[in-house]
Amino acid sequence: MNSIDYDLNLPSLYRSTTNMPDFPPTVEELLETFEDLPEWDERYDFIIDLGRELPALPAEKQSDENIVEGCMSTVWMATDISAAEQPVVIHADSDSLIVKGLIAVLLAFYHGKTAQQIVDADVSEYLTSLGLNQHLSPQRRNGLFSMIKRLNALAQQHCE
Repeated sequence: MNSIDYDLNLPSLYRSTTNMPDFPPTVEELLETFEDLPEWDERYDFIIDLGRELPALPAEKQSDENIVEGCMSTVWMATDISAAEQPVVIHADSDSLIVKGLIAVLLAFYHGKTAQQIVDADVSEYLTSLGLNQHLSPQRRNGLFSMIKRLNALAQQHCE
């Protein structure tokens, strides 16, 4: 089912993910959309739609050194930074649409942050407010935390 097939009374972010002009969405947009979607099946569909919007990772970044260990699906994650005080550019992709959507959820949280801000950030309250801690399967939750751990390790390298 495509997001366009849903009730037009849903939030505009949910209706328009298929041509989202600003990616990733903001934390506020995600929280509002999750709040407005009453059923978890709809929230999962929304996460999958976010995954469809995730920009493809260039082939040269899809290397063994960029694989996130601890994920059931294949996930690649790399970062670029021009200076310590500049925001980290996060590149990530997966072979699973739901995992791509979870990457987009993380990108919303970490977008615009410097390496030190990423290291210092506590993502747990954000994930709890979205309900992901209690609604993801244990395997998906472990994979999500593996992505967070990998991102923190990459950011830490830029702090040294």
